[in-house]
Amino acid sequence: MRTFSKRTLAAPAALAAVGLVLTGCGSKASDTASAATAPSCVDTSGDTVKIGSLNSLSGTMAISEVTVRDSIALAVEQINNAGGVLGKKIQVVSEDGASEPTVFAEKAEKLISSDCVAAVFGGWTSSSRKAMLPVFEDRNSLLYYPVQYEGLEDSKNIFYTGATTNQQIVPALDYLKQKGVKSLYLVGSDYVFPQTANRIIKAYAEANGIEIKGEDYTPLGSTDFSTIVNKVRAADADAVFNTLNGDSNVAFFREYANVGLEPADMPVVSVSIAEEEVGGIGAQNIAGQLTAWNYYETVDSPANKAFVDAYQAKYGAAKPTSDPMEAAYTSVYLWKNTVEKANSFATNDIQDHADGVTFDAPEGLVTIDGSNHHVTKTARIGEVRPDGLIYTVWDSGSPVQPDPYLTSYPWASGLGG
Repeated sequence: MRTFSKRTLAAPAALAAVGLVLTGCGSKASDTASAATAPSCVDTSGDTVKIGSLNSLSGTMAISEVTVRDSIALAVEQINNAGGVLGKKIQVVSEDGASEPTVFAEKAEKLISSDCVAAVFGGWTSSSRKAMLPVFEDRNSLLYYPVQYEGLEDSKNIFYTGATTNQQIVPALDYLKQKGVKSLYLVGSDYVFPQTANRIIKAYAEANGIEIKGEDYTPLGSTDFSTIVNKVRAADADAVFNTLNGDSNVAFFREYANVGLEPADMPVVSVSIAEEEVGGIGAQNIAGQLTAWNYYETVDSPANKAFVDAYQAKYGAAKPTSDPMEAAYTSVYLWKNTVEKANSFATNDIQDHADGVTFDAPEGLVTIDGSNHHVTKTARIGEVRPDGLIYTVWDSGSPVQPDPYLTSYPWASGLGG
């Protein structure tokens, strides 16, 4: 199994490194001993232990991240009601990343150094994760990151509870190929995840005889998609692969519907649109389109029914659940189970005992791979229906082992460099 890899550039002062990490695509994270220079201020002597919740509660990503904050709070409430962790109740310190990577780094530093949290749960965009990564490595603290991402990364200080590429993007491409798709148009937000994901998609396409008819990026928060959608329509690809994030999806799909593009003619497969975003877009504008995730509210299992019932009882019967919410909820339980296995809240002890820790999650059984801190995930392709929910049209049948560097795919050779 892969062991943690070393970055060629060490992570010095966290905030000074933010500009550097934002330029990288799939940079490998550090496991150097120098990362653990700062002593921990986590206090476990009392009846409570603090954790951090760090999500965008304002800005373009708030449409997605507020509900992740809520699902973290739900998991904490349930754990506290059941007796806590090692007999201690969890106290949450919540911060707003404000949809800005530099703010995420600053708030991560505050949570670790001033609030003395035992772990932090949150982040969404890869830019926010890469901005926070040197903070957690320098302070030897833990981030539980709940969102699918572009892979090509691992860190001893991050647990990746969302999908890596071979658990989401590759299954989506396999599904499209199986359906006879011979050409794609790529549309994404202009930052790390879409750019790296599209490098992977283009490598897959070249190896599998799929033509890329166009590739466009737009800044996060963009709302004018008339030019891009007209280019998509003129290209006449078999399908569109969408890596837009945040509320840009609302404008994109409304424009897509306005010009008469239909799923039957040119379907869009999205990897960052879940039930919460469907509500903002309007089901009438996106019904029939495809998504690739690992969880949908409609997953039929006792664990998911309990999760959905609990979430809607707390936040409202009309509130949907989604993949990143479920992965964030799951991450709190994985932390709890690892702490209890280690009999310790200390970072090094959690790292040493993480391998093989499981949780019967709403998405299905997940297991931590201690060699790369990713988790097993069941891949699912879904279709948006007029009721605003997403229904599985294909799944992998069993959890997929994480392969963040795509080492098992010959066509991906060289992508991790």
